[in-house]
Amino acid sequence: MMIHKIKLIVIVMLLAGSYQSLPAQNKVGTTAAPFLGIAVGPRAQGMGGAFVAISNDITSAYWNPGALARLGGSQFMISHSEWLLGTSFNWVGLSLKIGAANYLGLSFTQLDYGSEEITTLQEQDGTGRYWDASDIAASLTFARALTNRFSLGGSAKLINSRIWNESATALAIDLGVLFITNFNGMRLGMSISNYGTKMRMDGKDLLKQIDVNPDATGHNETLVARLKTEDYELPIFFRLGLAYDLLNQEMNRFTLALDALHPTDNVESVNIGAEYGFMNMVFLRAGYKSLFQEDTEEGLTLGAGVEYRMSGVGAFILNYAWAEFGVLGDIQTFAFTFSF
Repeated sequence: MMIHKIKLIVIVMLLAGSYQSLPAQNKVGTTAAPFLGIAVGPRAQGMGGAFVAISNDITSAYWNPGALARLGGSQFMISHSEWLLGTSFNWVGLSLKIGAANYLGLSFTQLDYGSEEITTLQEQDGTGRYWDASDIAASLTFARALTNRFSLGGSAKLINSRIWNESATALAIDLGVLFITNFNGMRLGMSISNYGTKMRMDGKDLLKQIDVNPDATGHNETLVARLKTEDYELPIFFRLGLAYDLLNQEMNRFTLALDALHPTDNVESVNIGAEYGFMNMVFLRAGYKSLFQEDTEEGLTLGAGVEYRMSGVGAFILNYAWAEFGVLGDIQTFAFTFSF
């Protein structure tokens, strides 16, 4: 038991050390790939994004890789969100139980901005060509339960942002731990996300012909130069949360959750959420996002889900979430999950 406690303390210190370096990097609204901060999964969205200590959902691969080791089996999920201003947010994940205590996860994230016809000063009604943009991230997650109460995990991810002919790529890692306390099964979770390289846009539209010395003659006036754009850091998120089953009976379960979030691209905030489950078949959720954050458009979230178990096959789960986003409109998310 003492060894287990030492392991927990070491992991906490490592993550806390990373956290201490974050305030110096805080640049509100100036990081790249902001799509990495979009909440994944309707269950988490319905609970206001308070999900770091929730340990029985495949989207733990995003929220807290360490919690993936408490899944109990393998899962597949596909999620779609009607995001802001006509964009769509999609997430696909697969987790496999490999051995008694190990889990492997694969996930793919996409924010699709759609396409729009290109216009010019000469062709203001359209050129017949279209530009588009998208953000994607692909992750590989490994999680392990070291004891029946303590687990940890990490993800390696490839991130790409593209707008028409220009794109930027980065590599990053996520780390997370989950601890189940002796106090009626209360869970404590902690994670740090998107610690990685910087992003710089590059592409053929940045190639320009220049005259390096317009006042001179007898030299090449059409040299091809590449415009250099700025490097931008990824948004790093440090999350600390807890979850507690206020009621945990065979027929009824009621869970409360709370997360504190420290991002490098915004100010600190708190998310709270709750979930009621009836016979592990029907679920109702509610939450509130971005508490104590000034000028936020986020707030109330609601959600629901149904689960049907088929003997010898697995469980089929449908989830839905609604979230308000102020003047930008509402967000709706749907997901299908298969547990096996």
